[in-house]
Amino acid sequence: MRERFSALPRVLPFLAIIVGVLWVLYGGVATPSEAAGVGALFCLVLVAVVYGVFSKAWKISSMNVIFRDTLKESVMIMLIIGAADLFAFALSSMFITQTIAQAIADMDVNRWVLMGVINLFLLVAGFFLPPVGVILMTAPILLPIIINAGFDPYWFAVILTINMEIGLITPPVGLNLYVINGIAPDISLAQILRGSLPYVLCMMLGILTLCVFPEIALFLPNLVMGPGG
Repeated sequence: MRERFSALPRVLPFLAIIVGVLWVLYGGVATPSEAAGVGALFCLVLVAVVYGVFSKAWKISSMNVIFRDTLKESVMIMLIIGAADLFAFALSSMFITQTIAQAIADMDVNRWVLMGVINLFLLVAGFFLPPVGVILMTAPILLPIIINAGFDPYWFAVILTINMEIGLITPPVGLNLYVINGIAPDISLAQILRGSLPYVLCMMLGILTLCVFPEIALFLPNLVMGPGG
């Protein structure tokens, strides 16, 4: 316990950064993207306070390296997002995604079979399209299906989110895989992909668990707003 308390002063500044980012995010001060910038600013302030403004960390040459690497990572991520959005626009213009979603809507099957088909569709769509594109193209079609089948829309929103998270760590788009590779370029993309597979399996298990025990996702909303709120 003594060792833990002795390490606490070195940990508290980082906890303060986390609290600050959460405050600007949930306090309505900044959007999620802006909150990331606020977190970066907090880190710079922390370095200034801990090491001193005139330390080596604050030399112009050191800051140039930081901004250069940040710019490289940002450009790489934006190129991936831009290409994925272009692909999503092409699919949307040809009504491919909407047609598949409508075909699912016209299926006359058991509701759990229908949910399995929807999950498979969302999983495959997440492989190729960014989450925002999948949601915008499919949610207006899938939501009435979900409600008519007797599923809770809040519960389905959680299922949809987990599917989109799986898409972020699976190829060929797999945006988070490229982000990790940019942060740790000495680790190959194939190795990062192999390391992400257990998390994919865990999230698939999470979807199955939510299907068996939907109260996991609905307990708090029902407690706050009442059933069906």
